[in-house]
Amino acid sequence: MMAELNPKAKTNEAAASSSMREKPVYDPTAPSAIEVEHIVKKYGDFTAVDDVSFSVKEGEIFGLLGPNGAGKSTLIRMMTTLIPITAGIARIAGHDVAKEPNAARRMIGVIPQALTSDLDLTIEENMSIYAKLYDVPAKERKKSINELLELVDLTKWRDAQTKTLSGGMRRRLEIARGLVHHPRIFFLDEPTTGLDPVSRVAVWEMLGNIMEHRKLTILITTHYMDEADRLCDRIAIVDHGKLVALDAPTALKQSVPGSNVIEAQFENSPADWEQRLHSLDDVTSVQHEGAGMYRVLTGNGSRTTTELVEMAVAAGVPVKSLSVQNTTLDDVFVHYTGRQLRDELQKPYAFVMPPRPGLQP
Repeated sequence: MMAELNPKAKTNEAAASSSMREKPVYDPTAPSAIEVEHIVKKYGDFTAVDDVSFSVKEGEIFGLLGPNGAGKSTLIRMMTTLIPITAGIARIAGHDVAKEPNAARRMIGVIPQALTSDLDLTIEENMSIYAKLYDVPAKERKKSINELLELVDLTKWRDAQTKTLSGGMRRRLEIARGLVHHPRIFFLDEPTTGLDPVSRVAVWEMLGNIMEHRKLTILITTHYMDEADRLCDRIAIVDHGKLVALDAPTALKQSVPGSNVIEAQFENSPADWEQRLHSLDDVTSVQHEGAGMYRVLTGNGSRTTTELVEMAVAAGVPVKSLSVQNTTLDDVFVHYTGRQLRDELQKPYAFVMPPRPGLQP
């Protein structure tokens, strides 16, 4: 018997994020905080990053998306002075990272995906040591730590050992620690990977709170499309070392043929079912996601839904579930790269602390 066609239930995470404050609006006419011009990285005959150019405005939250091996981690490591640039120029707050690495390092905070805080130290001790590495004066150090612990809601746990913290609390500590030397530009590599939905929303709110209190430019990588959509002013998609798309999330979604997405699961669908779905009016693409689930992009959600159900009834193929939604960033990613981002999760690379300002690279 055909399943009842109910709209997809709203998740707890979506409900939580709907009550969050809106992110501050950046000024597109502001000066550039990050400038990348025709940047290239080669390893022998292999080109990891191939002639990429973009700029990030002051006060902007800029998302960098790409599957494993696309080149996004290599891009970040060049911008943060961790690896040399083969060709092209990267500037951080006007400083050429190849010619002025120490000046560039003073401008940035880097939060890797892997948690790097010392587990045997307290929250305050971890932050204090990091501040000392950046030569933050003692008086300013204390003030900065107090302010940041308040911003990330960790003040009452300042004397707790890091190993006693939950994953979400440790991530908040990492972010606070990366800001203790007052950087102007903040690099966040998949900041909510491994966190539960409630902790993810807490990190989003915390970043919004920090942006309201500190003048920051943020470059973030993430494999959560809802996170990129919620946080980022603009998004760049990198694939095979090249920049394949760059625009605001809304504009990127509008660039994909088909304004609606139908997710339908069928029982015992025939071998040619994907081709039959593709033949429906207004359908621009069909993805078979396994277990009888199909994701259909269409320019007319209501008409395609009616035709899909009529075709299923005529063919005797039961519909187990069906939902209609607007085009998402998942669809944008698949459109530009041909791959599902969730199938290409990037393994965390070993993080190397950038040399402190004043040391030669």
